[in-house]
Amino acid sequence: MIAVVIGGGTMGAGIAHLLLAGGHEVVVAEHGASRVAAARRAVEKSLAVAAGRGKLDRDPDELLRGLTLVEHLADVPAELVIEAVPEDAELKRRVLGNAARACPDAVLASNTSSLSISELAEGLPAERVIGMHFFNPVPVRELVELVHHDRLDPAVLAKTRAWAEQLGKTVIEVRDSPGFATSRLGVAVGMEAIRLLAEGVASAEDIDTGMRLGYGWPMGPLRLTDLVGLDVRLAIAEHLAAELGPRFEPPALLRAKVAAGELGRKTGRGFFAW
Repeated sequence: MIAVVIGGGTMGAGIAHLLLAGGHEVVVAEHGASRVAAARRAVEKSLAVAAGRGKLDRDPDELLRGLTLVEHLADVPAELVIEAVPEDAELKRRVLGNAARACPDAVLASNTSSLSISELAEGLPAERVIGMHFFNPVPVRELVELVHHDRLDPAVLAKTRAWAEQLGKTVIEVRDSPGFATSRLGVAVGMEAIRLLAEGVASAEDIDTGMRLGYGWPMGPLRLTDLVGLDVRLAIAEHLAAELGPRFEPPALLRAKVAAGELGRKTGRGFFAW
């Protein structure tokens, strides 16, 4: 299969790694030569780390021969397109529209973690637009959340599920709704953990340890927020608050950290120092 990944950041590079390791040819589209170069480095690093941990069956250099990077997507005979651009509905809609023209037979998948798939599909061939929500780090996390809507062709859902399972993922299917299942639950816990910290109920370390050892979470909600990115979590929480009400209203502490540039692991500081 030829697959296209639009966006070569953390999620896009991880998705590209996953597809390459699954034996597929991958085209990564990014905007501008510097971002194209950065995307290549990110995929190379991801594969090298996996190889160093004994998690790859093939040599990274061999896998990289299946990778093409482009600045402009045009006339690619792809079966699957996955957009992994920032959580901006208009941007995602524009990217998917370009992909629909460049790859007229492809399934059009959005890696959004909270935006309405039905709304993203407006003005597009909605029958082949699906939510395909991966989790960071993509090569490691077992789950893929597939989001279906009323106009989706059931054959597209079945095909996308088969692809995800072939990549070694466990699939859950969720009806299109704000935050789907995982983001809605994850953000609810994350916002409450931030409130606990702001109120001085416990330290960040103790809140996370409580959830790890008391509830079996592999990672506490505050460290997870650092990994996802505080700015990303803020955008999702604002979207959910607008759609579902004040129980998802972002705490002032989260807004303050984002304003201060403390975005988590990617900046070296969030709720923890990295």
